[in-house]
Amino acid sequence: MTQILPIVETFHSVQGEGAWCGTNAYFIRLALCDVGCPWCDTKISWSDKNHPKISIDQLTHQAKATNPHFVVITGGEPLIHDLTELTHALKSETLRTHLETSGSHPYSGTFDWITLSPKPFKPPIGDIYDHAHELKLIISQPEDFAWAETQSNLTNPEAVRYLQPEWNSPDSQTLVFNYVLKNPQWRISLQTHKLLGVQ
Repeated sequence: MTQILPIVETFHSVQGEGAWCGTNAYFIRLALCDVGCPWCDTKISWSDKNHPKISIDQLTHQAKATNPHFVVITGGEPLIHDLTELTHALKSETLRTHLETSGSHPYSGTFDWITLSPKPFKPPIGDIYDHAHELKLIISQPEDFAWAETQSNLTNPEAVRYLQPEWNSPDSQTLVFNYVLKNPQWRISLQTHKLLGVQ
């Protein structure tokens, strides 16, 4: 029987953040998250109530029809779900798969790119640090840099390292800008989709 998953939304846009910023992408946003970031911009994804459950076959068909460069599986916290069947179906249609995760649940699935965005409210578990191609830390206050450096020390040294200003924190852009100037191992990630006014 084909697995069904609770879906907050699916949409075709461009990746707005990180290493693949500006690239044609199809997004599958899964419901459920127990990390509890106070500044989360998708709190609607925390529960699976009032979100439709859609089959993997249907999700794969929808993604394939948009002809994206890759499919982003995000949330919520997508690793709450076993992503093995979903990624297998997508890859059977020759679709590249990207994951955006806090790493707070066991790793599953097969991905071409993994963005690890650890949160202090529920830290990563297992070997997700070794799988990460990209490390992205959200900065809202000066104290967040210590957390970022701790997470960087645990992460695959080949991973690209990003600091991303928290959208609702007016001072965070300046904090990140000045920090990156003094710490060249880091890059700035901006939420360009919000700057462009697109999804």
